[in-house]
Amino acid sequence: MLVSGLEVWQWMNQAKTEARSSDIPLAEIDWLLQELAGLDRLALRLESFKDLPKVELKLSLSELAQLWQRRLQERVPVQYLTGVAHWRHFSLKVTPAVLIPRPETELLIDLAVEAVKSYGVNPKSHWVDLGTGSGAIAIGLASALTNARVYAVDCSSEALAVARLNAENLGLGARINFYQGLWWEPLAFLKGQVSGMVSNPPYIPSSTVLTLEPEVVRHEPHLALDGGLDGLDCIRHLVETAPDYLEPGGVWLVEMMAGQAEAVADMLQSHGSYGQVQIFSDLAGIDRFALAYRL
Repeated sequence: MLVSGLEVWQWMNQAKTEARSSDIPLAEIDWLLQELAGLDRLALRLESFKDLPKVELKLSLSELAQLWQRRLQERVPVQYLTGVAHWRHFSLKVTPAVLIPRPETELLIDLAVEAVKSYGVNPKSHWVDLGTGSGAIAIGLASALTNARVYAVDCSSEALAVARLNAENLGLGARINFYQGLWWEPLAFLKGQVSGMVSNPPYIPSSTVLTLEPEVVRHEPHLALDGGLDGLDCIRHLVETAPDYLEPGGVWLVEMMAGQAEAVADMLQSHGSYGQVQIFSDLAGIDRFALAYRL
C-alpha cells in the first residue's frame, strides 16, 4: 500500500499526541512504523521520510489507524499488533497464545553459556526448555550451544505451533524437538541424560495476576503467568522433578519474580540433590535467576 511520506508523518504526529495522553511510550509508534512501513530508526528520528513521495505500508493508513486505536483503547501490546517481538538478535512471531518474551529473560541464555564454559557442563548433550511459549529460550539455546540437542515442551498446542514456526523461520527447526505436555512428562526417555534445564515458568501469585497492567491482564495468556497461591507452584515442581532427568553436574536454571530468590534458594538447598546454588540479578539489579547443579 503506497502512501506519501507526508501522510505517514501527519499520522505519526497525531499518534504521538494520543500516546502522550494515554501514557503509552512514544517509542511504540516508531516500532509500528519500523515493522509496518519499513522505516529505519534514523529516518524516524530525523523525520526525513516526510519528503518521500511514496512509502510502502504493509496495510492501508486507515488500517494502521485502526491498529493504533486498539493499542490506545483495548491496550493491546504493540508486539501482538505487529505479530513480532525482538529478543536477543532474533525476530520472533508472537500471538496472544504466547507470552511476549521479555528482555530480562535474554540473560538466561548467557547464564547457560557461562555454565558450559566455567563448569564444564556437557555442551553436546541434551538441553531442555520447559514451558517454551514462543520458543525464545529453546531458540536462544540452540543458537548459542551449537552442539546441543534442544527439547522444547509446552502444554499449549497453540504455543507450540508458534514456537515451531519461529524455529523453522530461523533455520533451527532441525535442532529443536517440540513436545506437548506438562513439564517433564513427555521426556521420560531422557531420564538421567539432560545436561541443562532452562525454564521461565509462571511465577506470579494468583492474587497478583489481576493487578498487573491491562496489557498483560487482558491480552497475555494467564496460563503462562499464574504460579499459584505464592507464585512458586511451578518452580517447586521443577525443583522436585528435575533430579530424575538431569545428569550429574547438569544445570537447573530458572527465572523468577522479585522477592522469590531466598525461597527458591532454600528449596534447592534443602532438597539434597543440588549443589552450588547461585542467584543472579537482571540488568535492573533484581534477583531474577536461580542456578544450581545436579549432585
